[in-house]
Amino acid sequence: MTEETIVERMADLQDFLTCYNTENRHQRVETYSEENPDGRFRRYTYDQIKERDKTSLDIFWIKDKSLADLDNLPDPDVLAGEIIDNLETAMESFREIMTELE
Repeated sequence: MTEETIVERMADLQDFLTCYNTENRHQRVETYSEENPDGRFRRYTYDQIKERDKTSLDIFWIKDKSLADLDNLPDPDVLAGEIIDNLETAMESFREIMTELE
């Protein structure tokens, strides 16, 4: 994994890290609201989670806008190529982990 890739991945997580506020969890602020339904940090109460089917923590509320317009999806060969790239990257990461564990 290149340093550039690591920096990009950290940038993707920065919003979460800021909202998660590891320094003081009591000062966490959610970014989701009725006015901002695309907010990426949302708080749930214990009762809200308990009410879910089998107390599932598989929670999502943000719609993937790229999937809303099915007429503009990439060609199947492009999608397949992206899936292969993602799987190869995952395999490379697992190989690095295995090397470190050995």
